[in-house]
Amino acid sequence: MGEQLISRLCASVVAHDLDTLVDCFSEDYRNETPVHPARGFAGRAQVRANWRTMFEEMPDLCAEVLRTSVTGSDVWSEWEMRGTRSDGSLHLMRGVVIFGVGHERIGWARFYLEPVDPGAGDVNAAVAEVVALPSQP
Repeated sequence: MGEQLISRLCASVVAHDLDTLVDCFSEDYRNETPVHPARGFAGRAQVRANWRTMFEEMPDLCAEVLRTSVTGSDVWSEWEMRGTRSDGSLHLMRGVVIFGVGHERIGWARFYLEPVDPGAGDVNAAVAEVVALPSQP
């Protein structure tokens, strides 16, 4: 059931079918964004508002679920989303969303989908940033 529901969710994103997309979520849906805690929210109304904005601002938005793993009612999914923003800039997000599925709806999610940062900086620079080392010439 969980894998089929995530496939339905992805297909509704690709089709820009807002009603089908929102129907994938329970009325009391909870979204947690652990890396950005203030972005968490609850309820279908916010799901609808978020996706309405995404579809309006990126008419070519598409999504792909690259991998899934199901354990009981938990569905781990790796996503890629891309499109063109209304200002002409490219949008690319990748990451993982963990869904809790029950009663044929998504009841909760832990959201780790982030914009891709194609910028400079290798693994050494990233580690230095994490531990707050001064930049190396």
